[in-house]
Amino acid sequence: MKVAANLSFMFGEAGGLLARYKAAKEAGFQAVECAFPYTVPAEEVASTLKELELKQVLINSDPGNLQAGELGFAALPGKEVTFRESLERSIQYAKALGCGKLHIMSGRRSKDHDEETHLATLEANLNHAVSRLSAENIIGLIEPLNPVSTPGYFLNSFETAQLLIEKINSPHLRLQLDIFHMQMICGNVTNNIKNLMPIVGHVQVAQAPHRHEPSCPGELDYPYIFSVLREAGYEDYVGAEYSPSTNSANSLQWLEKCQLHF
Repeated sequence: MKVAANLSFMFGEAGGLLARYKAAKEAGFQAVECAFPYTVPAEEVASTLKELELKQVLINSDPGNLQAGELGFAALPGKEVTFRESLERSIQYAKALGCGKLHIMSGRRSKDHDEETHLATLEANLNHAVSRLSAENIIGLIEPLNPVSTPGYFLNSFETAQLLIEKINSPHLRLQLDIFHMQMICGNVTNNIKNLMPIVGHVQVAQAPHRHEPSCPGELDYPYIFSVLREAGYEDYVGAEYSPSTNSANSLQWLEKCQLHF
């Protein structure tokens, strides 16, 4: 396993997105991820990655209007055209950045539709996404988000995510396993990691409940958790998606404690 800095959470002290890439490189990172690079032209992000010799391992799908509370469209009935348009923009960015993983965001529940309608919409949109992503050699990811951090987000259940991934049954749709969200949603981390590992495509970490670096005091014993991940066979990137309790570069003690490297 290698660690990728999540630039939506880390290195905020450096300034804007492109400055965060440089700060991550200076701190020793060789790989990065970020939620929403869409405020910067794709060619500028790609140029920065090339200049710094960084690898972009993950981006989120185009969320829509964040200021208006939008967080994607995949589960929103009546927004199918918007979803497909946002997916194409996301694919363009992923290709420009050489990024092989795309987190497809389900969006917040609509008060006008029931659970079954949302779920059917999500399944249909994911089937379309898989068709497009397989053609572009990109892995689509879905991630349950806990209702404390992200109230109203539709996909807030690992059981639902597992059901969808197993039903669609494509190597281009995997689970984004965020250990912080898992702890906040359902706990039982050891058994859930072992159960879900066959469908996992990406892992992210933060301490619960405050979402600081894994070495901070909290509910999760990360040296143990990483031993479980290793035993389960995970060998891909781990996204450091946490809000540092101190300066970002000074928050990295957990890597050594967990026997990880950049």
